[in-house]
Amino acid sequence: MSALVASTAEQDRVQVLQRTLYRAAKADPERRFHALYDKVYRRDVLERAWTNVRQNAGAAGIDRTTIADVERYGVDLLLDELAVGLKTGTYRPLPARRVFIDKHGSKDKRPLSIPAVRDRIVQAAVKIVLEPVFEADFLPYSFGFRPKRGVHDALQVLVDESWRGRRWVVESDIANCFEAIPHDRLVAAVEERVCDRHVLKLLRTMLRAGVMLDGAVRHSDNGTPQGGVASPLLANIYLHRLDKAWRDGGGIGVLVRYCDDLVVLCRSEEEAEGALGALTAILHGLGLEPKASKTRIVHLVEGGEGLDFLGFHHRWVSNRSSRSRHHVSYLARWPTRQAMQRARDRIRELTMRRWVLLPVEEVVGSLNRFLRGWAGFFRYGNSSQHFIDIRWYAQMRLARLVAKRHGRRPAFGRWVVGVVSPNQLGLVNLSGLVVSPRPNRPWRGKPNAGGERRR
Repeated sequence: MSALVASTAEQDRVQVLQRTLYRAAKADPERRFHALYDKVYRRDVLERAWTNVRQNAGAAGIDRTTIADVERYGVDLLLDELAVGLKTGTYRPLPARRVFIDKHGSKDKRPLSIPAVRDRIVQAAVKIVLEPVFEADFLPYSFGFRPKRGVHDALQVLVDESWRGRRWVVESDIANCFEAIPHDRLVAAVEERVCDRHVLKLLRTMLRAGVMLDGAVRHSDNGTPQGGVASPLLANIYLHRLDKAWRDGGGIGVLVRYCDDLVVLCRSEEEAEGALGALTAILHGLGLEPKASKTRIVHLVEGGEGLDFLGFHHRWVSNRSSRSRHHVSYLARWPTRQAMQRARDRIRELTMRRWVLLPVEEVVGSLNRFLRGWAGFFRYGNSSQHFIDIRWYAQMRLARLVAKRHGRRPAFGRWVVGVVSPNQLGLVNLSGLVVSPRPNRPWRGKPNAGGERRR
């Protein structure tokens, strides 16, 4: 009980610090903060940073130290060492471990940099301190990796604006965004709000730590590598310049940006072409460029091809209303083909032959955890049939596993799961979960992109 009280008190102190920084930044948009470094190595901030890192888990860095290793070593001891290193200026981050992971739906590989656990804690502490300062400035166009904003907030803007007639869409993302951001320009963007030289020095040190690849450390003057705890915040700080340029007249239409993925909703093809030109020019001015293979103009029209954005496929459809003879047209969305394939791949992993000796309850528990998480994300859409398909696939895979467990044919497993068991061995039911998005209605009673509630 005492540990829980102490943890709650530490959380409250950190929240008070963040609210204070946010209010100060919001009250004076010209203010530059000069006394932030001592907040980074505050013990309660480091403890919160450790909690966040531990919750996110993740692999070890080049030192091969895992979360479990830190707990065996002693969390308090490590945090004390980090606090002393930061306070005395002797802290030096290790190079991140570079790995390459598959991009779904592509033959390309995505570079991922994995910092050491100790460095992830420091990055998390920096994020805790800097995020409220820059949150006060960020514009409504930005949704990715921000508190109290997320995918469905961004998608609601698509529903609202398409309903208002903006159905010519510029679809794009920024080529190698995390790897291409110039360090000097990024630090300059931070300096617009932060003049604490110790914080700026720490940021430069973090950015120049480099990555370990094939046994050699490689350094670059560009990039805030994906995998770093602070990288999404730093990318948003830099891309805030894109948002400001758009607001100040550099672009036409309504911009929706989720970190480096973005769309612009326009009223006509000419407007969309102008928006694409403006977007390209702004990105070039930032030393970035749109990814050619993912940049196009799409017309949301009945019978059109639609577009994929943030895991959903979006398409303009028309249905006859049950209360009227008239057709009702609207922007529908459902999981993309890639999202459906990833779900099937995960279900297949959870029901492979190597789990045949596990108790069925454990397999079903793992399946249910995945299905609940997947459905919790995709339920806000027009996804009923897709839910049926994924649930059926999970049931089929579970039946095959039951059959293998008993050395019988697949029909035996289907009989056990579908007939003998009254609740299909406890497999979660996904029916009735889908919530269709409505224009001009916040998806969960939240403020819209402009920060005001719909009337």
